[in-house]
Amino acid sequence: MILRPVRDTAADAEVVRELADAAFAGAGPAGATPSGAAPGPSPLRLARTRHLARTDPGGCWLATVDGEPVGAVLSIRREGLWAPSLYAVRPSAQGKGVGRLLLEQAATHSRGCLRGMVCAADSPAAARRYRLAGFTLHPAMRLTGRVDRDGLLDPGDVPVHPGNAGHLHLLDSVDRRLRGSAHGPDHALMLGHFEELLIADSLVGSGYCYRDGGVVRLLAATSKRIAARLLREALARVPEGVEARVEHLTAEQEWALDVGLEVGLTPRAGGFVGVRGMRPPAPYLPSGAFL
Repeated sequence: MILRPVRDTAADAEVVRELADAAFAGAGPAGATPSGAAPGPSPLRLARTRHLARTDPGGCWLATVDGEPVGAVLSIRREGLWAPSLYAVRPSAQGKGVGRLLLEQAATHSRGCLRGMVCAADSPAAARRYRLAGFTLHPAMRLTGRVDRDGLLDPGDVPVHPGNAGHLHLLDSVDRRLRGSAHGPDHALMLGHFEELLIADSLVGSGYCYRDGGVVRLLAATSKRIAARLLREALARVPEGVEARVEHLTAEQEWALDVGLEVGLTPRAGGFVGVRGMRPPAPYLPSGAFL
């Protein structure tokens, strides 16, 4: 088996996409992250791989056996926080140590990082692998369903408006307060591929939320009040007839569960949010692809 860095090429991005599709088919692979299989439309998946190959070449690796790709890992390092973004092994290669070697190689990218975060699949193998890597695993749930518009309560006096690249300083400031590190260059990619960025900035606090169709991709706020306001606004903007989805809720995110129940979404358990050197940020809903 040979491990080599993932390159910033269309060919390598397609190889990683194909590996993830094969690995996440059916029950899902050892060590897979939910968003690794489908963080969004295919253009975003390909762009995410090339983006991380540029920004984090030490954290993105491809495994091959006799020239055949059998596994891939993508990971992110941002201001002292390390986060696996995708971890997938072809089913025919699982149970042969490929995933372990890939994650160990990617983990060298985390040297010196005091904090870590991952969104892990509901898989015994995933739980084992990330626990051995030092992550504390917090059971998570997701909310899905059609939004009951009658359940959208009066939003109150916190204004929410569309955001753009001019708000990057606010986004990074909120990120640092909640998770100790900014998303930095990842925001440019999210702005270019997600449908909408919503901003709340008032005397009582600030926050932001990315929405893409019916999916809340990432939400961060300085208070539960601001977070709930952003989530209600994002759900109100889900197109009529489109199923809404809010993922990666831990016990610290009861404010999000309450909003979801208000608008008729159904909670289901699934997967874990893993952290090391920190508590799960709150109020915060991570992106599985960008954490």
